[in-house]
Amino acid sequence: MMRNRVSIFAAAAFAFLALTSLGRADTISYADAVTTLAKECEADIKKFCNGENLGNGRVQACLEKNASKVSPTCTSTLGSVMTSIAQRQQAQASVFKVCQHDISQYCNGVKGDGNILSCLVETKRVDNRACNQAITDAGWR
Repeated sequence: MMRNRVSIFAAAAFAFLALTSLGRADTISYADAVTTLAKECEADIKKFCNGENLGNGRVQACLEKNASKVSPTCTSTLGSVMTSIAQRQQAQASVFKVCQHDISQYCNGVKGDGNILSCLVETKRVDNRACNQAITDAGWR
């Protein structure tokens, strides 16, 4: 029983991490999203998705395929989690555009997206409210 529960939680975590790349400051973290989904949808995942390989978005696909039978709580939670993930992805996609001025001013010459992001996060000089908010919304601060 405990092993089955652990495998369900692990599968849910893997599936949602596979769906994501990075939300709004008012959204939950990916770890919290996975935990929430696993908690609120555990019975539905066991009932409708048992025995399936649940990686690569298959938890979402399985729950959506069985939407008419899935509990209202799980359906609502899945919708909230997917909205949160979409918001986070949009924020991540916009950071470099929103922060272009700060990148050229404070991180000029830094190569590689990861290094530029690290420069932006670590510098205390970035005072552009939109840039700081974009970094936060993307879940990188």
